[in-house]
Amino acid sequence: MRVESLRALNRATLARQLLLQRSPMTALDAVEHLVGMQAQAPFAPYYGLWSRLDGFTGDELAGLLTSRKAVRIVLMRGTIHLVTAKDCHRLRPLVQPALDRMLRANATHGRPLAAVDVTSVVDAAQRLLDAEALTPGEVGARLAEQWPDSPPGSLAEAARSLLPLVQVPPRALWQRSGQVRLTTATAWLGKPRGKRLTIDELVMRYLAAFGPASAADAQTWSGLTRLGEVLERLTLMRLKTEGGQTLYDIPDAPRPDADTPAPVRLVAPFDNVLLSHADQSCRPHSRHFRRAPQEAVRGQERGVPRHGAGRRVRRRHVGAGW
Repeated sequence: MRVESLRALNRATLARQLLLQRSPMTALDAVEHLVGMQAQAPFAPYYGLWSRLDGFTGDELAGLLTSRKAVRIVLMRGTIHLVTAKDCHRLRPLVQPALDRMLRANATHGRPLAAVDVTSVVDAAQRLLDAEALTPGEVGARLAEQWPDSPPGSLAEAARSLLPLVQVPPRALWQRSGQVRLTTATAWLGKPRGKRLTIDELVMRYLAAFGPASAADAQTWSGLTRLGEVLERLTLMRLKTEGGQTLYDIPDAPRPDADTPAPVRLVAPFDNVLLSHADQSCRPHSRHFRRAPQEAVRGQERGVPRHGAGRRVRRRHVGAGW
């Protein structure tokens, strides 16, 4: 079995993340290729796309949001992601089991929700949010009119976790402010069209954007479990790390030479490239990025990634020095 060095794995991931060289892709195509972009910080995808695409402007992504070609919705790991309208409908059913599990285990909301008929809560929330976009506070207050003994925040969290709700503009429009307002994906985008995505296809898309990777890596990215059996049944090549770990990969996926230069790139806070592998030994790591990238975009040096302590951390740094 082929053994890949840490450096070679680093270059493979950076290439698929469009971080070795900027791509001529459109913003919409890039968001789909990356299987969405982590968007807990409203403007993080703007910085992420600027680092990845030739000629990207904030207006391009803002236009996708206002034209409903891209949306912000709770997906992988229970966090807000920017995805294409098509992926909004296709991804949410696949990650819903993870959201169900996280809601049950939630230390704040799990116990209050166990005392109510959650299905009835969700049905009521859907009727409200099909009709109009509401803030989370408004959702909780409206639901509390029917369930006065339950915390409004817990009722709103049930709606957030169990319904596919999108955040509507002006939230996350470039250089604009707007509070979170939610409506259902169907109300905003219309009913789903086309073939549903399978878990096998989802894992293949993960590898195309983040591979080579292990089952634990795929599970870290998605929040799902038992993906090892999915990887085993797919037609994939197997690699070994220098430490002996088995990784899976698409046979014809990009794997640049380990000596390929890696230019310094600005990486947005909580970018998925920092969060989507269980083993970070050869990947860019969130510990390298301490400052808000907005400062770097404005031309100030404080947004440049910083080295962490130790030889291994320096080697994982996304920069030309390695």
